[in-house]
Amino acid sequence: MNWIPLINEDQLLEIKQVSQEQPVMIFKHSTSCSISAMVLDRLERKWCGDEIRDLSIYFLDLLRYRRISDQISIDFDVRHESPQLLVVEGGSVTYHDSHFGIDYQMLLAYIQKD
Repeated sequence: MNWIPLINEDQLLEIKQVSQEQPVMIFKHSTSCSISAMVLDRLERKWCGDEIRDLSIYFLDLLRYRRISDQISIDFDVRHESPQLLVVEGGSVTYHDSHFGIDYQMLLAYIQKD
């Protein structure tokens, strides 16, 4: 996976802008949580870049960048969870899930809905 590290709050504006043209995914990961580690591993093992094109994918280490995680909750009006996957389209979160609800096939079906 070609993760884009989400390391400063200015990137949230970039995400909103890019999402006007194409979906953007944010994966919020807790490095101290075994569930988060399992979900991340499962997502990375199933990921096939050929199936999902034109999707920018951001990775947030929320322990290191908790302020960004808090800002995501404010900017996108979503409750903080970890792990959490969000899809942003048109500047708003249009799909999100957390914990074991994060599923590659469901994400793929959502992204390919059009």
